[in-house]
Amino acid sequence: MPRDLAVGIHDLSFATGQLVLTHETLAAHNGTELGKYHVGIGQRSMSVPAADEDIVTMGAAAAAPILARHGADRIRTVVFATESSVDQAKAAGIHVHSLLSMPSATRVVELKQACYGGTAALQFAIGLVHRDPSQQVLVIASDVSKYELDQPGEATQGAAAVAMLISADPALVRIEEPSGVFTADIMDFWRPNYLTTALVDGKESVSAYLQAMDGAWKDYTEQGGRAFEEFAAFCYHQPFTKMAHKAHRALLESCGREVDEAEVVRAVGRTTVYNEDIGNSYTASVYLGLAALLDNADDLTGQAIGLLSYGSGSVAEFFAGVPVPGYRAHLRSEQHREAIAGRREIGYADYRERHEQAFPVDGGDHPAPRETTGPYRLAGLFGHKRVYEPR
Repeated sequence: MPRDLAVGIHDLSFATGQLVLTHETLAAHNGTELGKYHVGIGQRSMSVPAADEDIVTMGAAAAAPILARHGADRIRTVVFATESSVDQAKAAGIHVHSLLSMPSATRVVELKQACYGGTAALQFAIGLVHRDPSQQVLVIASDVSKYELDQPGEATQGAAAVAMLISADPALVRIEEPSGVFTADIMDFWRPNYLTTALVDGKESVSAYLQAMDGAWKDYTEQGGRAFEEFAAFCYHQPFTKMAHKAHRALLESCGREVDEAEVVRAVGRTTVYNEDIGNSYTASVYLGLAALLDNADDLTGQAIGLLSYGSGSVAEFFAGVPVPGYRAHLRSEQHREAIAGRREIGYADYRERHEQAFPVDGGDHPAPRETTGPYRLAGLFGHKRVYEPR
């Protein structure tokens, strides 16, 4: 198959939790100066899943509009990327496959490498389409970011799923070769099997992120990638919104360029619009940034967008995408804005109670309260089995 075949993102849709905790509410509880959140990390609110929502229900809600528009006949693979897995063996994508009534002649797999997993899924999908351009691949990146209460990471929490249809002759964004990649064995962020919340060394994580970004960018240039000045915008992984600004400053320095704040805002400002309201969505984060850019920027047809995906531990990849002619007619801008605007605000006591809730592990029957207004819900845990259903 010719390597110059255009393959990329044919459709993109995201969903988020039905509830929202504002940083005003969080600051009022813990006595933090609000500017530390709004200005320091660039966060204004965080999505919180309802009692009957999780990565599966968000993933299905994100993917459903794509199947409604394109059907499932050409989709022979579903790749589900997450670090919030609901089972140590069964792929969460199989539940999505069932909820969406997809054909049985489909392979389904789950991928994990911290926040990088969504990009691994994208690259896996691109390879499959190059092998057989008649096929399409459904990629879902879905996560719930959760840290211990009253710890620094708490303010960066969030929840979202991004679904992407990967296809030949894409209607949205053509993904280019080459990629620049980087891996280092670093314990900056991790979650052992016996914990429900992640462990993070904040300073080490920022340092590891910047090291990995620099390594991925250098490898990208060595592989014959585009020059820095060819990029119209940059989408970075956003564990918190201002990390995108910090990353771009570091890239400017690495490229020997003057760090001009107006240039930083121009390059990344439109990519952070959704993240500042939703919070960290782990594997979905960089693609939530891409959605924000495409939905909010002027016409980017034919202009290169740099994408930097980072997953703690650590793995990074830098690559380019180019919006294709007519892409704006296929965007879901209003759907995306409504997903954010339609969330129900909760108070701190409600949030704290939800944060500490967990299903018992006794093998009994534990129905989940009916709460979500989304299209799919987690019915509960019955005999150690998670059961999902349309709402």
